[in-house]
Amino acid sequence: MTEDLALVADAFSRKALEYDAFLLDHVNLARMRQKVYDHVLTYLQPADRILELNAGTGTDAVFFARRGFHVHATDLSPGMIAQIEDKMVRYELGHRLTIQQCSFTELDSIAPGPYQHVLSNFGGLNCIPDLRPIARALPALLSPGAVVTWVIMPRVCLWELALIFRGQWRTALRRQSRAGVVAHVAGVRFRTYYFAARRAVSALGPSFRPVKLIGLSVFTPPADRKGFAKRHPRLYRSLVRLDDWLSPLPPFRGWGDFYILSMRYDPQ
Repeated sequence: MTEDLALVADAFSRKALEYDAFLLDHVNLARMRQKVYDHVLTYLQPADRILELNAGTGTDAVFFARRGFHVHATDLSPGMIAQIEDKMVRYELGHRLTIQQCSFTELDSIAPGPYQHVLSNFGGLNCIPDLRPIARALPALLSPGAVVTWVIMPRVCLWELALIFRGQWRTALRRQSRAGVVAHVAGVRFRTYYFAARRAVSALGPSFRPVKLIGLSVFTPPADRKGFAKRHPRLYRSLVRLDDWLSPLPPFRGWGDFYILSMRYDPQ
């Protein structure tokens, strides 16, 4: 594990006990997560096996396991792994949920596939500067026709760019830096990188065919604006309608707090 990833593991281990509490009563984040679920479910068949990268506290893994899919949940943070193990026992999912502590840069150590879907949700892949090493390791784990869904933080977030009008230039333009920016989580500093959708598509290479790209929270507020939906309910509902209408269309489909990109593995 690189020094940067070791810092990420430390940061999110420290954050693990608080992570699920942040999800509670978070209207827009719940909406965002449901949009990811609805998106992924369109590509799943009964008995499909899902490989989840950077599984966090296991919220997504539990959702899919409880719906009958086998999920192999991986994360590099021991604190997050402990939370997944707790959920596996609590929800009696030992027959559908397996767990492995490892980085997404170490896919050669993943339990053997083949998998029919790979999910990386809510920006875990933004912790590395280059997506290509991950992409190169995926074919060995996938069955032909498998779908890879990455939920990634893009370089264009309208809510952050609007901070220019408040004089917050550094925050407004941070996603534009190809060298990444320093993030602060639980007192730990590590570098975060932002990827245009075309860069993610290019990283996956010619063996992967684009299936769908959609912006996630393009007009609705980013995840760190937890209370916005409750403070401004009418405005929020209007933004949701705008988001649902425009987020699948160019150029908005590659913008937002995140975007959802699905690619189908089509070996030549």
